[in-house]
Amino acid sequence: MDLTDLTIKQAHQGFKKKEFSARELALAYLKKIKQTDKDLNAYLSVAEESALSDAELADKKIASGNFSELTGIPCAIKDAILVEGQKCTAASKILKNYTAVYDATVTKKLKKEGSVILGKTNTDEFTMGASTENSAFGVVKNPHDKTRVAGGSSGGSAAAVAAKEACFSLGSDTGGSIRLPASFCGIVGLNPTYGSVSRYGLIAHASSLDQIGPMTKNVEDCKIVFNVIKGKDKKDATSVESEIQNSKFEIRNSRIGVPKEYFAEGLDKEVEKIIKNAIKKAEQAGAEIEEISLPNTKYCIACYYIIVPSEASSNLARFDGIKYGYSDQSQKTLMQVYYKSRGEGFGLEPKRRIMLGTHSLSFGYYDAYYKKAQEVRKLVKQDFTKAFEKIDLIFCPVAPFPAFKIGEKADNPLSMYLVDIYTCGVKLAGLPGLSLPAGNVGGLPVGLQIIGNHFEENKILAIAQELENVL
Repeated sequence: MDLTDLTIKQAHQGFKKKEFSARELALAYLKKIKQTDKDLNAYLSVAEESALSDAELADKKIASGNFSELTGIPCAIKDAILVEGQKCTAASKILKNYTAVYDATVTKKLKKEGSVILGKTNTDEFTMGASTENSAFGVVKNPHDKTRVAGGSSGGSAAAVAAKEACFSLGSDTGGSIRLPASFCGIVGLNPTYGSVSRYGLIAHASSLDQIGPMTKNVEDCKIVFNVIKGKDKKDATSVESEIQNSKFEIRNSRIGVPKEYFAEGLDKEVEKIIKNAIKKAEQAGAEIEEISLPNTKYCIACYYIIVPSEASSNLARFDGIKYGYSDQSQKTLMQVYYKSRGEGFGLEPKRRIMLGTHSLSFGYYDAYYKKAQEVRKLVKQDFTKAFEKIDLIFCPVAPFPAFKIGEKADNPLSMYLVDIYTCGVKLAGLPGLSLPAGNVGGLPVGLQIIGNHFEENKILAIAQELENVL
């Protein structure tokens, strides 16, 4: 038996039956990382010593009989989420040697459950990208085809789970950064409702959109992890105690909306076929399918790429070469230290977003750009609100195409931004969305996106779990 094949549920049962120990499970994953990650670059750092120490503590909990489903389960954490005592670089040279001095709330919750943290995974720099090609420490390769991207920005977290280098992982989603890599790598990825999971300890990209979520081998595991990390946190004022209904929800009683705007020009024909097949399976299982309209979809990308750089330029101002991170101390004046440290520390994409965002917020342009984008954001949200008055869930693609070749879009930022076409509207509205493996095109996975109303993750997970068995 290859222990790295096991899901969270299966590993938990194995512990119960004393078929193997948490230490043995951790060693199996550490061995897998050593064997495969040199080709994938999913991990930026592996904490072997602390992982084995965590596993030994988990074994003591298991021996006592008082342990949870995540006790002893090896996981990976995106390198924008703090783990005390471990490096947290956000895949940027400016934080190359930064070591976290405290745990993110989600990290603390996993540690409390007895999870084994294997290491930190690669990401686009400061989570800015859709392919993990923007990492200062090299691109993540797709486990299904190493000439292709793993998606971004949580590409390392997705590749680690898909390559069985972690039983589950945590990623973060600002515009599609959990769902896109989950789709490209053929795993389950949940972007929770904004505010349902604490952002405390997540290096900020765009604060009104950032959300931490689980990336797992199947839907059942996704539900287990989400139920542990969700909840209000006094250290994050935007977090709320979600009122998620636990009532039974089945496909045969559901109304599924299909947005006509998401099946227009630009969608790969094979991807469209796979998504429509998934919709047909839901209909055969008894769901009522209804075409809906989200008319402001055409403004989503433009709106998103004004709001995000604006918030990013503000958030990245703290990386000044003085407080922490990379600092060029050879300069004579304070201003020169700022310029040189930021100039050398930031990569091209953060610089691009800082400039775009600073321009959008500047005097004379604020009303024309940022304020206008926030007004459009309200219209996007209204589209979804109106749709959910008559439907339960929305089915649509995650991305217009499967994983693309490494370097294929690297020289064209606009082309890369368009990868977010089906995912960023969900973020602007603060809604939950999940990527469910639905098929493949030439061996490359394709994800079905299931979108729910605010705090209706249980609906999404229930339907996804039913569909998972027939897709």
